[in-house]
Amino acid sequence: MTYSITRSTPSSRIAGIIAVMVIAGLAAAPFWASSATLHLIGKFAVYLALATLWNLLAGYTGLVSVGQQAYVGLGGYLLFSLALFLGVPPLAAIPLAGLGAAIIAIPVAALVFRLQGAYFAIGTWVVAETFRLIAAQATVLGGGSGISLPAAVAK
Repeated sequence: MTYSITRSTPSSRIAGIIAVMVIAGLAAAPFWASSATLHLIGKFAVYLALATLWNLLAGYTGLVSVGQQAYVGLGGYLLFSLALFLGVPPLAAIPLAGLGAAIIAIPVAALVFRLQGAYFAIGTWVVAETFRLIAAQATVLGGGSGISLPAAVAK
């Protein structure tokens, strides 16, 4: 019995070309899309990232997490803090905010990943609720409802 490994097929090449075209179109979206369309693309990207988080935890490991949104919110609050109070340009603050959220996630993960089954789900829920309560106390950033980034900072 002989096995043959095919590195690419005609359908995979077509899918690759389509993927490159979609990525190029999204990269050029600020030049052709309205602000409403850009807002929709941004929301779609956030939901796609959250779905990927869910798939990684529940799909591959079987861990049901209900708290991963806490780190997305933490990254948003860090982004606004860096832009408003430290004068970091928002585009440069995005990776810094992600790094800050990851630094906070490491010790929290060390605690939460010790739990199993339903206890893991409850533990992640408690972590998300703790983050929410802390964000609600950050009045300088609008509390739990947040604030908008001023146009002067966004440039």
